[in-house]
Amino acid sequence: MTSLYRPLGNTGYTCHPLGFGSYRINEDNPAHERALRSYIQHGGNLIDTSANYGDGASETLIGKILSDINRSKMIVVSKGGYIQGQNLALAQKHDFPEVIKVQDNLWHCIHPEFLETQIALSLQRLQCDYMDIYLLHNPEYFINHQSNFGPLDDTVHEAFYRRVRRAFEYLESQVALGRIRYYGISSNNFGYHAQDRARTDVSRCWAMAEEVSPHHHFRVVQMPMNPYEAGGAIYPTQNGLTPLEFCIKHNIGVLINRPLNAFYDNRLIRIADYVTPGQNKPDISTLRDEMQPLINLENEFKLRFNGTPFGDEEQGLVSYLLYIADDLPSKEHWNTVIDRYIVPTVTQWLRDQSALYNDSIVWNAWQENFVKAVNLALDRVEKYVAYSDQKVSDRVRQRLMDSGYPSSDASLSQMALSLLIQTHGVSCVLNGMRTESYVKDAMAALNLPAVDAKYILEHFDQSIR
Repeated sequence: MTSLYRPLGNTGYTCHPLGFGSYRINEDNPAHERALRSYIQHGGNLIDTSANYGDGASETLIGKILSDINRSKMIVVSKGGYIQGQNLALAQKHDFPEVIKVQDNLWHCIHPEFLETQIALSLQRLQCDYMDIYLLHNPEYFINHQSNFGPLDDTVHEAFYRRVRRAFEYLESQVALGRIRYYGISSNNFGYHAQDRARTDVSRCWAMAEEVSPHHHFRVVQMPMNPYEAGGAIYPTQNGLTPLEFCIKHNIGVLINRPLNAFYDNRLIRIADYVTPGQNKPDISTLRDEMQPLINLENEFKLRFNGTPFGDEEQGLVSYLLYIADDLPSKEHWNTVIDRYIVPTVTQWLRDQSALYNDSIVWNAWQENFVKAVNLALDRVEKYVAYSDQKVSDRVRQRLMDSGYPSSDASLSQMALSLLIQTHGVSCVLNGMRTESYVKDAMAALNLPAVDAKYILEHFDQSIR
């Protein structure tokens, strides 16, 4: 690759091709803080967040880190529109106009009265005087909501773009006040087919900004893109131009989200390796051997305490884990089982046993060793289940190569990131990097050979239609 940093449209900013996506970043997790600091140490300079990420905890962590580095060297992107958590409590006290009640615990609004509160809260959490980029966060909720009541006709679209225009007018006032430098839209629907009435039209958004002011500051858009959702790069929806080509023509910076998480055929496909590609799933007996420390502790429990083993049939936790591990189709299912069944029931079982043994010294020592062994066993099951997910990843890798991507020893995530980084018109690819190892893996994508990105995306798209 040539020069590392690239222009963010005509904002005057130059950004690293990889941005730090902060969707699942939390101020209370030291690993997340280390990951963000590692990203910055690797030369990263664009951080993307939102008021609703972690109910504000994402912005709070970013603010903590920005306070002890050179803020002027960073590009901070945040968003507003979602009403959840603290924002929901706020909205229930204030009668904001034009609120869309999507669900009981999810509302949405881009009216200036609501955006005023969001910008103020974001600046407070970020410990900043200004945000470099401020985006309306998925304003298409209005269109999606209206589809519940009838066809998406021109009346719906006119109402939608009126709302966008009003928001732009307000955001221009915030630029004048110095609270934001530039603004734009983050929409999941920019890359939809031309005939899809739910599509967010980047050219109409541009037209709304032009109506507001010939010197407007609408300069950045954000959209999902990955091999399964490449419409923004390959569908000519803008009078013969793709959304990316339209953005190139008008010097609009483009941020890409969800590069490794694709929604396709009503399911989520994670574009990453779980284990070494092509590695065969071990026999269940291997998993049992890896759980020997937990087996030993369960046997000790029976002998020393003469107690009732874990589980409805009193077979113990190892038997239960081996039973479900052999039946789970994916890591996603495993995470659900952990959260809904294993953690709550094991926690309750330990409480019951603690009450029986009066928190004796012997019991407390056994319990401490048991918890460590359980965590180790859960980690082993997760790795075992990952072999099932890797089958999907291997198929994605093969499809990429069938579409023109050269054979590579790189990780699947590196291949996918490199492909998007090399897609003409993309300013920055946002990647969720919650650990230092994720940062290291992502940064290695910058060193992969050049490819014909649009050709590969077009042929990949054809192969799944």
